[in-house]
Amino acid sequence: MKDVIIADRQDITRIGMETLVNGTGNAFSVRFAESKPELIKFLSSCPDAIVILDYTLSDFTGVDELLNTGYRFSQSRWLLFSDELSYDFLRRLVTDSESYSIVLKSCGLDEISLGLRHIFRGERFICGRVANLLFQSQRPIKESSDSVLTTTEKEILKEIASGRTTKEIASNRNLSFHTVITHRKNIFRKLEINNVHEAIKYAMRAGLIDLAEYYI
Repeated sequence: MKDVIIADRQDITRIGMETLVNGTGNAFSVRFAESKPELIKFLSSCPDAIVILDYTLSDFTGVDELLNTGYRFSQSRWLLFSDELSYDFLRRLVTDSESYSIVLKSCGLDEISLGLRHIFRGERFICGRVANLLFQSQRPIKESSDSVLTTTEKEILKEIASGRTTKEIASNRNLSFHTVITHRKNIFRKLEINNVHEAIKYAMRAGLIDLAEYYI
């Protein structure tokens, strides 16, 4: 059971979303936030709440402020339930944090309900239209891994970005654990990255992983 905070200035949307949330049977309580300060206040008392936010009607000033709020309340999960959002905004949001799910208000009822079920299970959900936008607009970086990494290193980077552990990669490729560790260190050094999160972002930009499959 989770506390839910609905931050949406449209009365009909608030009522409709409250009905869907209560219909899941997973909501401990439902609160309505009229502004960002009120949302922050609610999160301070319920830091692991699910936030359903219409970003386009909110008083957040940009993606950085939204991300920083998510980092501050790291136990919270967010469902952006908005009208059309820009490619750059969506790309930044989904690559910089795992806490944000996205469903457009133009989506059908079944997809909206599916998104709620995912987020109550602690899983990210990206609606089909947004996933397609990100996939179709995918722009491989010019200075890609092709010119930096060996073939083996690119394959291992792809496995890292797909969520496989070092032990799993070693087993799949018939390599020793220490050999994979060495490859991993070389990949991080060559790409000038410091952790798996940055490796995933690089793999996305380089087109090594399928965005549509990764997000849904």
